[in-house]
Amino acid sequence: MQNNRLRIGVTMRVLETQGYYEPRDALAHDWSNLLSVALPTASWLPIPNLGIEVAQIYCEKWDINRLILTGGDDIGVSPIRDETEQSLLKWARERAVPVLGVCRGMQMMALSAGVPLKPVKDHVRTRHQLQGDFVHEVNSFHNFGLSDCPLDFEVSAISIDGEIEAIRHSELHWEGWMWHPEREKPFQVADIKRLQRLFA
Repeated sequence: MQNNRLRIGVTMRVLETQGYYEPRDALAHDWSNLLSVALPTASWLPIPNLGIEVAQIYCEKWDINRLILTGGDDIGVSPIRDETEQSLLKWARERAVPVLGVCRGMQMMALSAGVPLKPVKDHVRTRHQLQGDFVHEVNSFHNFGLSDCPLDFEVSAISIDGEIEAIRHSELHWEGWMWHPEREKPFQVADIKRLQRLFA
């Protein structure tokens, strides 16, 4: 890494836009707003869905030293996004790059560690209270959850109905959150502080 400044790579969802024949990558404006509040001196860069090899080269070229796997769309909807994010996790693991996985991103962390997903009920467009290291109320937009805690991770929060809502790696600076911190209005102070600690 060329310097100590935070350079955050942020993954994007794939969209098929009506009237156009090429798929497009997209990132909600909410991410820019959250990062400008939580990490105002950091630089961040959207990572296009480039596939297995090119994504790692992209991160090296732009000196990415932190990574956020964002939410949006179930795993399996876009194979190119799945491949890109799996490749990015491998790259981050080899270089001990801190990672935050949000919703789908946490699911991708679990799958990368060999833990399958399972359908969950009443976790779409709702809110619920957390238990564990996080105790605040969060939003929920997911159809699937973790069937178990991945090896080398520990559960840091569960929902009232017993679903795994947050995990953290025992050695790497990796965390997964099943809620969307960028969608909170206003942003949760607990989320901001946790993100700052993770990426410090």
